[in-house]
Amino acid sequence: MVGVTTVVDMWFDPKCPWAWNASRWLLEVEAVRPVETRFHVMSLWLLNRDREGLEAWYREWLDDTLGPVRVLIAAEQKYGPAVLRELYTALGDRIHHERMPIGPGLYRAALSSLGLAEDLADAAGTDAHDEALLASHRAGLDPVGEDLGTPAIHIDGAAFFGPVVTPVPRGEAAGRLYDGMVLMVSTPGFFELKRGNRTSPRVD
Repeated sequence: MVGVTTVVDMWFDPKCPWAWNASRWLLEVEAVRPVETRFHVMSLWLLNRDREGLEAWYREWLDDTLGPVRVLIAAEQKYGPAVLRELYTALGDRIHHERMPIGPGLYRAALSSLGLAEDLADAAGTDAHDEALLASHRAGLDPVGEDLGTPAIHIDGAAFFGPVVTPVPRGEAAGRLYDGMVLMVSTPGFFELKRGNRTSPRVD
């Protein structure tokens, strides 16, 4: 129906470059389609903590991913879910573009830039908000199934992993990708469309 806004829920881990690209794509979609994106936190650390056989480089990559999601969850509990949109952007810009090391300096810079309480950075080192983090994580990923990760997106009752895309589609190209994705996931019995030879992500 014309004029009806569709709510798209996306679960992200702020260190994941594929999630970053998907989030920037959804912001582009908002400009060309009647879509509102709501952001939620998941954790690649939680997803992989009990997995065996992970490659050494990836296990090392995961080491510093828990702190940022704890800070995000602490901010959400203090200010409400809407804070995640801008705080994700503030953290993501510093992680993916400025290449700031993940740690207290990153958290405080991102929080300060938005006028948020800088002491929320301390949440990175505690498990005080881990119950809420796990609840958010499960809400996003349990409906997707098969231990898939981020980006995880829910639209009109359909939950799926993806899209995995680089570079970020802009303008009407973003809208066309959204249209096609909605068509696929709304098709009864549709489960997967995939190709190999994935290139490295180019974050935008």
